[in-house]
Amino acid sequence: MITDPWFYAAAVPAVILVGMAKGGFGGAIALLGVPLMSLVISPVQAAGILLPILVAMDLVGLAAYRRRYHVPSLKILIPPAIVGVGIGWLTASVVTEAHVRLIVGVVALAFTLDYFLRGTRRPAAATNRIKGGFWATVAGFTSFVSHAGGPPLQMYLLPLRLDPRLFAGTSVIFFAVVNATKLVPYYALDQLRLGNLETSAVLLPLAPLATLTGVWLVKVVEPARFYRITYAAVFIVSFKLIHDGLAGTGLI
Repeated sequence: MITDPWFYAAAVPAVILVGMAKGGFGGAIALLGVPLMSLVISPVQAAGILLPILVAMDLVGLAAYRRRYHVPSLKILIPPAIVGVGIGWLTASVVTEAHVRLIVGVVALAFTLDYFLRGTRRPAAATNRIKGGFWATVAGFTSFVSHAGGPPLQMYLLPLRLDPRLFAGTSVIFFAVVNATKLVPYYALDQLRLGNLETSAVLLPLAPLATLTGVWLVKVVEPARFYRITYAAVFIVSFKLIHDGLAGTGLI
């Protein structure tokens, strides 16, 4: 188990931010979890420690958003997301986290810039099996590599302009399935070893409190502001992803 106080100085705010996102509020801020913890431990170990906590948060989110989800989107999204997790597992030895973060960051930046420049004048999009399948596969893959599935999923869900609670509930169910699926390959890759699980257990009490805070914020924030905040979170995090990706590939 990790005992370094500097680790917990980074891990506690990381878990709080991830929990609020898992509660449905500003989903992209969940991407800050692994980078914050990576300030003091390796990204691979950070991902392993976070996964059991994410699963616990998913259980809280599922209870909070029961009966609030968009069935047509889930039917489109979940099967290809599981395929994406499988691709991540098969390519774990050759695909670097830095490249994934750089790609996701660039795409997320382009997506949010398009919204801020033109998105407010567009009508809500309809469900689309091809787009949904593509982004769900990407989300499953990037979620496996570094818990960075938020932006790809939001690239499909945000244009639908669902009610915030419906949006949040759909996201919660999607990632509950994805994270549960990831448990098997993470165990096979030795990322759920005893020391990591003990550290996860220390941080676990923060999970329900942070998740329920996110659930509460979704309820009290008006829909228009909710979407502005969510798009802004994706926009800000995209710069962090691009920076980390460039740094990891040695380009800066």
